[in-house]
Amino acid sequence: MKLIVNDREYEVDADPEMPLVWALRDLVGLTGTKFGCGAAQCGACTVHVDGQPIRSCVTPVSAVAGQKVVTIEGLTGKVAEAVTKAWTALDVPQCGYCQSGQVMAAVALLTATPKPSDADIDAAMDGNLCRCATYQRIRAGIHQASQTLEG
Repeated sequence: MKLIVNDREYEVDADPEMPLVWALRDLVGLTGTKFGCGAAQCGACTVHVDGQPIRSCVTPVSAVAGQKVVTIEGLTGKVAEAVTKAWTALDVPQCGYCQSGQVMAAVALLTATPKPSDADIDAAMDGNLCRCATYQRIRAGIHQASQTLEG
């Protein structure tokens, strides 16, 4: 089956029900997307499919065949740059395990809502767990990235 990941085509020999996270990590070799819970409850596996954030641990690889998948390794553009700069400036990550999913969710939020309120951030980031509890730094990072995007 054909996967389009980070603007590159891959032909993968996978069971159609294989979770996308494993196809990305084991068959394509992109390990930035993390496996956390396997039940779409933690957000560590978040990737974008045709611009929308999805949980790759519960998404069968067959469901995204031929669609554009973007992982943390392929995240580009002004919103992604603003988020990663804010994350670095504010030392958002602690252990870092969840951060690829956090960044993917934050980029999706800021792409859809360039000036999010705290309620917008709470709604968009709900379910993206951080065992180190860096939630206040994540919120601050999103706000800082939003201000950067304003100009």
